[in-house]
Amino acid sequence: MARGIILFAHGSRDPLWSAPIEAVARRMRETAPAGVAVSCAYLEFTAPSLPQAAARLIAQGALSLTVWPMFLGMGRHAREDLPRLLAALRHAHPGVPITQAATIAEHPAVLDALARAALSGPFAPRA
Repeated sequence: MARGIILFAHGSRDPLWSAPIEAVARRMRETAPAGVAVSCAYLEFTAPSLPQAAARLIAQGALSLTVWPMFLGMGRHAREDLPRLLAALRHAHPGVPITQAATIAEHPAVLDALARAALSGPFAPRA
């Protein structure tokens, strides 16, 4: 595997909370090109942690990692906590380039998908 992608989310004590993040990861695995591995990682309450997920992907052969914050905005976790975690990862794995993507909702395709879903969902205004 040449590249690892980690979907990074907050985590929760509720075991059902991570189901949507894990569903995104499954879809990515189904469509990812050869040489790309996808994992989830969580800030707290849910395993695996970011260091655990990164170490696992690197042990499986990832030569680079991209971490996607699965947040709707650039709040404290994406702005402060994640950069600290990434600095520690870079220190622990100096030969592996590790990049942080923008929060997922900043991606234009995600914004479009959210807008379409909100307009077509069960709570959309009816004529």
